[in-house]
Amino acid sequence: MKDPQARDVEASQHLAHAQSVPATAPNFTLQDFDYHLPSELIAQSPAKQRNQSRLLHIDSQGQYHDRQFIDFPSLLKPNDLLVFNNTKVIKARLYGQKASGGKLEALIERLIDDYHALAHLRAAKAPKPGSTVYFADGQIQAMVTGREDDLFALRFTQPILDILDQYGHVPLPPYIEHDDDSSDEQRYQTVYAKDPGAVAAPTAGLHFDEAMLQTLKELGIHSCYVTLHVGAGTFQPVRVEYIKDHIMHAERYRVDASVTEAIAQTRRLGGRVIAVGTTSLRALESAASQGGLLQDQDPQAPQRCPIPHSDDTRLFITPGYQFKVIDGLFTNFHLPQSTLLMLVSALAGIDTIKQAYAHAIEARYRFFSYGDAMFIEPR
Repeated sequence: MKDPQARDVEASQHLAHAQSVPATAPNFTLQDFDYHLPSELIAQSPAKQRNQSRLLHIDSQGQYHDRQFIDFPSLLKPNDLLVFNNTKVIKARLYGQKASGGKLEALIERLIDDYHALAHLRAAKAPKPGSTVYFADGQIQAMVTGREDDLFALRFTQPILDILDQYGHVPLPPYIEHDDDSSDEQRYQTVYAKDPGAVAAPTAGLHFDEAMLQTLKELGIHSCYVTLHVGAGTFQPVRVEYIKDHIMHAERYRVDASVTEAIAQTRRLGGRVIAVGTTSLRALESAASQGGLLQDQDPQAPQRCPIPHSDDTRLFITPGYQFKVIDGLFTNFHLPQSTLLMLVSALAGIDTIKQAYAHAIEARYRFFSYGDAMFIEPR
């Protein structure tokens, strides 16, 4: 069993060992993925009902169609497979103070174990390793044990998930202007969330309610679940001119054998593998990139099926990337100059995405986490 000092070293160095998988094309600049979005189109709250969003459908010919989310089942075929991300958002934001009394805000980025975490700390002056910070009016203590780039390694005196459940706040994205409330605890979470660890929701899944999941099942649409714990880095801007120079933040993912078996069966039946959200897509493509494909081990195995795999991923998908697993993507609209906008441009084409986004703005779609959705069928 590891002693506390060894755990502290592991926490402070954990992200340094994440595997980086470059998938960038060399000539693209940040401006290639920019667009102007009127601020009033940024959804500040979800639709009254999960299934009431609009849906922009980009078909395999690159044409786009205005639809409603409730139309989504009609765009699928029997034996298609939907792959969902079952990560669960934790109430990762804590407010507290340093020993000096100065105010401090912590955003837990990653749970290392029950007592250790990596976190973003916001304070007038950053706390030093060896210092103690306090939360919940001094009821909760954590020692700063080290630092990894922008992240601080913390060792808590009580189980972290218990602390967050009692004192934490929902880590709403920076573009949502209201403070979190009880409704966000429900709506900034998918109905199938299971595995705690995300500090941002896999937002494509927010549209699905139990009734929609049942409808899809009755229509012969299959489903399975991967896990990718979405990190706060998903909101970090790209700060380099040439996107080939950008280094992705690391996120934990897991693709179990049940998922690869479902994909293999889908291939045998002639169905499509459709990722619900960019996080599900990145989990599948990471498993294929870092773990490999089944046909690499057995030439007789179904094609384009990853092996079970679990790891950290820094997979950065931009135009020029060759998709290994997925045949379609259900997703939300993404921020200008973001890595996720680059990802959907890799799938549908830069010009197609630019035109579709321009249409969505003109048609007054609602953007980002609490906004409307897209369904992309690549050419």
